[in-house]
Amino acid sequence: MDISQGDRVKNNELNERRLQATPRGIGVMCNFFAERAENATLWDVEGNEVIDFAAGIAVLNTGHRHPKVVAAVEKQLHAFTHTAYQVVPYESYITLAEKINARVPVEGTAKTAFFSTGAEAVENAIKIARAYSKRPGVIAFGGGFHGRTSMTMALTGKVAPYKIGFGPFPGSIFHAQYPNAVHDVSTQDALKSLDRIFKADIAPDQVAAILLEPVQGEGGFVIAPADFMQGVRKICDQHGILLIADEVQSGYARTGKLFAMEHYSVKPDLITMAKSLAGGMPLSAVSGRAEVMDAPAPGGLGGTYAGNPLAIASALAVLEVIEEEQLCERSRLLGEALVTELNNARANCPYIADVRALGSMVAVEFCDPQTGDPSPAFTQKVLAHALEAGLLLLSCGVYGNVIRFLYPLTIPDAQFRRALDIISRSLTQ
Repeated sequence: MDISQGDRVKNNELNERRLQATPRGIGVMCNFFAERAENATLWDVEGNEVIDFAAGIAVLNTGHRHPKVVAAVEKQLHAFTHTAYQVVPYESYITLAEKINARVPVEGTAKTAFFSTGAEAVENAIKIARAYSKRPGVIAFGGGFHGRTSMTMALTGKVAPYKIGFGPFPGSIFHAQYPNAVHDVSTQDALKSLDRIFKADIAPDQVAAILLEPVQGEGGFVIAPADFMQGVRKICDQHGILLIADEVQSGYARTGKLFAMEHYSVKPDLITMAKSLAGGMPLSAVSGRAEVMDAPAPGGLGGTYAGNPLAIASALAVLEVIEEEQLCERSRLLGEALVTELNNARANCPYIADVRALGSMVAVEFCDPQTGDPSPAFTQKVLAHALEAGLLLLSCGVYGNVIRFLYPLTIPDAQFRRALDIISRSLTQ
């Protein structure tokens, strides 16, 4: 039965209930509540339509409710929903591991283990690296984001809002500089900061792993230069340190390749993935060199819901969609169109300090044209203007002055064009 507008629950009513029922620590960006979604479109409980360029924070590269994903989950739902893979295993887990092993950019034979969240994947990658190397130390980078558990908060290089009031954090974690041309951090500066850590904080023969995002997510979609990646790999090889690539946000066709590390001439020893891995279902993975992945003893890895069969079925469908619909190529084409639009807006928007992209991992950074300082205030104005016009965008960056664009790669061309028009108006008005 159709629900008339008068019978609909209201956004403001739900917001009042939210404030009473849930803690303030769960920050909520939007003042409307989702009722349904399809591909790149959201409808709220009052029937308002929004173009979704947030995609659940990079989770929906294949869009909301892709028909193949829905069909795969429905089929699995009629078979079984849970056994705990470590208790009673199932073939689909193995099949997905085989498919990822064949595609993941690591040297030699690969193996894969599944978990539920990106933070879980990162934390297990650290466990595997420590088990293999018999060393305690881990080096991450300023601006990096790796999760909200105690360990992954320690690894994260951004204080607000993730780390405020939650310390102390696990030890043997150190942070180097990440190259960022806009903020005057060169590749040489970043590599020297690693050397300073070795001299001031921990000897290199006590470091298990160096963890980095090839494109920083929360840090502002900052892309690692090729010479930096080569330099880090050289340092790892010199000291017997494992290189872990965190591709939780950059993976699964977002950058124009299945994994962002495929853009580089070097390969990681371990790689983490989540978000768009399973098209909206909770699933993450750690893949890596077989001898490294085999370091933990039997029973050392796992989790009650790790590799849930519904999520595994969804992930198998996602791989099919990426290949059948050529989403890596589409990622490059959409990204090029967006970059052109952003660069065209520069003439009328002096706040634009940088436009950067790898495929459809696109960002625009805003700084005050008079002082050169980061401008989170202008960023919020652009977000608000776009949302008022029906386009949902997300900010990021250490200073909150970057807008990232996370549209589904399956977005229809006409809708994408409408979104570009809204972006252009939001930047120049």
